[in-house]
Amino acid sequence: MLRTMILAVSILTILTGSAWATVADFDGLTLAADSYWNGGPVPGNHTFTSGGATFNNFYDDAYGMSYWCGWAYSNKADTTTPGYMNQYSAITGAITSAAHSGQNYGIGYVDTWYGVTTALTLAAPSVVDSAWFTNTTYAYYAIRDGTPFSKKFGDEPDPDDWFILTITGKDAAGTTTDSVEFYLADYRFADNARDYIVKDWTRVDLTSLKTVNSLEFTLSSSDSGFFGMNNPAYFAMDTLTISTVSPEPATLCLLAAGLAALARRRA
Repeated sequence: MLRTMILAVSILTILTGSAWATVADFDGLTLAADSYWNGGPVPGNHTFTSGGATFNNFYDDAYGMSYWCGWAYSNKADTTTPGYMNQYSAITGAITSAAHSGQNYGIGYVDTWYGVTTALTLAAPSVVDSAWFTNTTYAYYAIRDGTPFSKKFGDEPDPDDWFILTITGKDAAGTTTDSVEFYLADYRFADNARDYIVKDWTRVDLTSLKTVNSLEFTLSSSDSGFFGMNNPAYFAMDTLTISTVSPEPATLCLLAAGLAALARRRA
């Protein structure tokens, strides 16, 4: 009886105490050095899981060309090579690691062709505390210098350029709980010296999304046309911290009653 009562008290203490956190940091995913995973070589829809979050991916090799969208993960650290061939590197590359923590990090690519949403699904209804974001090397240099398909940010005729990542929370029914915007680049300042492109890992507070079952990620830009954004639709993410929501009071009462009954039966 005594052991049963101790167990009951312990369980209730855990459940009624502060929420416990898990971290999606991509480091449990196996990668060779200086490499990435983008869903290939098998075409179709894929997923991978890190820290209680499941990330979506789509890969296709039609017409002899590889294409992916949704999420990839990487440990590449090339901060000097511009262009599409370097789409899996974060601009934060360092001597030991380009990641915010550990070695790996996520790459999000927002699709405009296949209609695949860049999203993640949580293992249980949760409050997402925060995540760390930065630009990819590909996106950074395209914004800074321009490409044959996109403008150099800050150039005329409209120098007030911007590049925004929007993170939207969804509940179990798919209803939006709230959204958070993070500027990956902002050239709207009257003082041009304040214009910036994010090149460091930056923490974004996501608690305002409240309790969510999934997150969706979209990108928008001042440099857009008939087919959508002109600058590359990429971002990097690491260290997503998730707080699991404690059971509702009614659930706790039922659990307490059940444990009390069990204690009486074993007395």
